[in-house]
Amino acid sequence: MTRRVAITGLAVSSAFGRGGEPLLAGALAGRPAFAPVRRFDVSGRRVGVAATSDSDGSLLDELAWAVSAAAGEAGAAEGTPLLLAVHGDPGQPRVDPGERVAFSPAAFARRLGDATGMRAERVYTSACVAASTALADAAAAIVRGAGRVIVAGGYLVEQDQFALFDAGRALAVDGQVRPFSTGRSGLLLGDGVAAVVLEPAGTARHVLGTLDGWGRSGDAHHVVQPHPDGEGLARAISAALSRAGIGPAGVGYVNAHGSGTPYSDVAETAALHRAGLGATPISSTKSVHGQALEASGILELAVTLLALRAGQLPPNAGYLGPDAGCDLNLVLEPQPVTSRYAVSLNAAFGGANTALVVGAP
Repeated sequence: MTRRVAITGLAVSSAFGRGGEPLLAGALAGRPAFAPVRRFDVSGRRVGVAATSDSDGSLLDELAWAVSAAAGEAGAAEGTPLLLAVHGDPGQPRVDPGERVAFSPAAFARRLGDATGMRAERVYTSACVAASTALADAAAAIVRGAGRVIVAGGYLVEQDQFALFDAGRALAVDGQVRPFSTGRSGLLLGDGVAAVVLEPAGTARHVLGTLDGWGRSGDAHHVVQPHPDGEGLARAISAALSRAGIGPAGVGYVNAHGSGTPYSDVAETAALHRAGLGATPISSTKSVHGQALEASGILELAVTLLALRAGQLPPNAGYLGPDAGCDLNLVLEPQPVTSRYAVSLNAAFGGANTALVVGAP
């Protein structure tokens, strides 16, 4: 790497409310935000729980707030390139087929650019690695010579994806996400909207943290199940560490993908051991804020950075006891940060894997 990448603006919203403080407080307390869904009718569903906020704002409104707030903190001017991770326009499924192009993810990104004065350049829809992929692309562009780039991601729990996950029996029937724990029964969806400003560290005047490394890989193993030996995710982790110029011993915390599903957690455990991070303090903040789909990577980057800055590691909430397939050094109570470096992991259907190395300033 010839240029270091600084994080100079950050805005985040979750089921805990707008801002980083309520999100961090919930994460450090191990206090899940899951509650009965009131945003739409779930009376016919197996599971009726998610982590949703009280806001009545639309996804476009929430993203416009986050982009504007992050840009304002960083001093980013109008016209700054914007990369967006989003599932799509929530209104698209309910318009006539001939009108759907106007409600496409790309059209949604352009509307966000118009609303904020930023230049929407690219939209990412690659499931749970969409935002982390956008962050990696932005950081790589800065290393190659680009200036400021804004990355945003957003997902508000809505009825269509909720129905799909419920019908697929992926949602936790006991209303809690229990990553790497015995008795875990699945994931739960959660609201997540966030934006960060990235720029060259050498010219940054307001540094919140750094994005020091990133890695990506593909398993090509199964449509929805990860490869059981974790080889693909391990490659992504090793690539991120190599790019950051640190070894596994330099990492003080891993915010794991940790979805709380039986297959995924065991495969991720194998990957962490393959990459030399099995003994590193590990938790999954999805245990409190839920699975934010395309926004997961940026929401979890935000809470990881906030925890590093606060000097405390968030616990792995919902834990009931050890699982034979998940032999990890889990953070079960808040504990002090011991290194300025942390790794945030995400994986997606289709076998896509990402790893981000974030550093405290």
